[in-house]
Amino acid sequence: MTNTKRFDRVDQRKQQLDELRPLPPATARTLHEALVLEWTYHSNAIEGNTLTLNETKVVFEGIAVGGKTLREHFEAINHREAIAWVEAIVAREEPFSERLVNSVHQFVLKNIDDDNAGRYRRQNVIIAGAGHKPPAHYHLDQQMTDLVQWYQQQTLHPIERAAVLHARFAGIHPFIDGNGRTARLLMNFDLMSSGYLPVVIKTENRLAYYEALDLAFTRQDCSPFIDMVTGLQEEMLDRYLNLLR
Repeated sequence: MTNTKRFDRVDQRKQQLDELRPLPPATARTLHEALVLEWTYHSNAIEGNTLTLNETKVVFEGIAVGGKTLREHFEAINHREAIAWVEAIVAREEPFSERLVNSVHQFVLKNIDDDNAGRYRRQNVIIAGAGHKPPAHYHLDQQMTDLVQWYQQQTLHPIERAAVLHARFAGIHPFIDGNGRTARLLMNFDLMSSGYLPVVIKTENRLAYYEALDLAFTRQDCSPFIDMVTGLQEEMLDRYLNLLR
């Protein structure tokens, strides 16, 4: 199936969901709580956080989990706050900008590495296991300016644009830490800004996720990652529609 046909199919589901809005308050609250929990758990687990889904829920309730590091607790709390911030800037209809990127990253590294939170890295890095080498630190200002300009000029389908934004940002790797979480938050910012649902890349799909990104980095082929994000959007829309029906 071509991307155009698949996007059409997704957009039909989105229209069906839009026709059911506003959702019943109790349903909307339940769906949102589940989304925030799953999004936080999986995004952190992809990066090595060992909190389980249930342990993440316990941390949300303000309870410390024995045997887990303080950093892991902050990663859960920070990610929930970052989601709330992203939702707020979507509601305010703020455009994509470097200021937005830095503010999201500040939440990700809050109380973990405050010196580097929201600040571009000042050293060169490698991405473990990837064939791609991120740009040198002295190119980051220009690379991020170019990313914002690229975004502002796009006429891609919103799902494709969100996926490519994630891939391009991850390839630049502008921060010393927290790039993956920030990339996924920015991707979902873009999806939500266009009226789509946020998607959750699950930890069990981590290998396929990394492989798709590496193709985007090394061969400038984003199609596998776009396919992945499109499929996740379909799954999320079906989940909402099935519950509401």
